[in-house]
Amino acid sequence: MIEIATSPTTTTVSIAGDLDLAERGQFPEIAARVSGLRRQLLVVDMCRVTFMDSTGAAFLISLADASAKRGGATVLRGCDERDLFVLEICGALDSFRVDPEHRCEPATPPSGFRRVTA
Repeated sequence: MIEIATSPTTTTVSIAGDLDLAERGQFPEIAARVSGLRRQLLVVDMCRVTFMDSTGAAFLISLADASAKRGGATVLRGCDERDLFVLEICGALDSFRVDPEHRCEPATPPSGFRRVTA
């Protein structure tokens, strides 16, 4: 499941479950929605990702590329070493800021965020 939440300056994409070839059908719609929000900061919450393959990495790379083209930045939080390794093998780890200190937040979004479920 992929959820999108927004604040005035940030879009947060929260991912739960597998981020792989089986999920690729929803990637174009999610990417278009995130790009359409035009926020300067894109945060990708990977705390609940159970598996990511190169297809999932390509999706994350496309989000980071679209954000960079708008002058924004993309932060990965809650990413484990396995997922960082996949991005490194793809040659794309430098496209992201990595937040190594993030701890998972409660299921309800912080005040000021509007949740949009994809």
